[in-house]
Amino acid sequence: MHKKLLPSMMSLQCFESTARHASFTLAARELNLTQSAVSKQVAQLEQMLQRRLFNRLRGGLQLTAVGELYLSEVGKILSQTDISTRFILTFDGQAETLRIATQPTFGSRWLIPRLPAFSAAFPHVRLSVRNELEPFDLLQAKADVAFFYGRGTWPGAQCVELFREDVVPVCAPALLLHRPLKAIDDIHSHTLLQCVSRPEAWHDWLGAQAMTSRNSYRGPQFDTFDLCIRAAIAGLGVALVPRFMVTEELQRGALLIPLHYYAPSPDAHYVAYATQSHDSPKIRNFVDWVCEQTP
Repeated sequence: MHKKLLPSMMSLQCFESTARHASFTLAARELNLTQSAVSKQVAQLEQMLQRRLFNRLRGGLQLTAVGELYLSEVGKILSQTDISTRFILTFDGQAETLRIATQPTFGSRWLIPRLPAFSAAFPHVRLSVRNELEPFDLLQAKADVAFFYGRGTWPGAQCVELFREDVVPVCAPALLLHRPLKAIDDIHSHTLLQCVSRPEAWHDWLGAQAMTSRNSYRGPQFDTFDLCIRAAIAGLGVALVPRFMVTEELQRGALLIPLHYYAPSPDAHYVAYATQSHDSPKIRNFVDWVCEQTP
């Protein structure tokens, strides 16, 4: 087994502070150390890395290219250590943490507005929610439950169907002033906004209307539905999105549905948890609560 290269936290702090101030003197003042102590820590770090982190100039210090790269990594380490330490300082021994993974737009537009009710019902459960764009191993990942859209299969997991969705085309009202969308054939004259997570969306929607279009896969691409929705509001083109994600925008008139054609989908939204976690009260309570939120 290879020996791990683990510089001391003090050397990392000295390097980060020196880089930020471009001065051993100012770094020493900030860290309440002597200038020689800070300089020695940085020198030991350079010796371990076998790289120069600073150019010693007559007018002061300047990060080398390697130093710039290392600084970005060290900043992440120190920031995460600070966050973790503060978390432990405020940790409530009676609280349980429930780690939730969700797709970004589903999380922001469906899940999060409902979470206050869960927290009120289960105040001892601390929620930790993070975005997941790509599929992952639920057994190995740092998540207790995960929301996803698909066919309801996940290795080693129990998948509970929540609901199916209507996918609708939406656009800004101003987009139709010069190019109306009164019939489905008119879609060919518009830019079709593409969501990377559902690359077949336009192709399947048009196919359900017995149509094909050379533009099915063309158009600006966006990582999430939220970005697609914002692009549609800005007038960049027509987005094809789940209707429940744009309820607010439709109500206030920021978006409209120009064509009321629907396409059935074999997929649905699910909540999943590792099979081995079935007896965990916090997971069971959360899954039961989520199921109560669906029609």
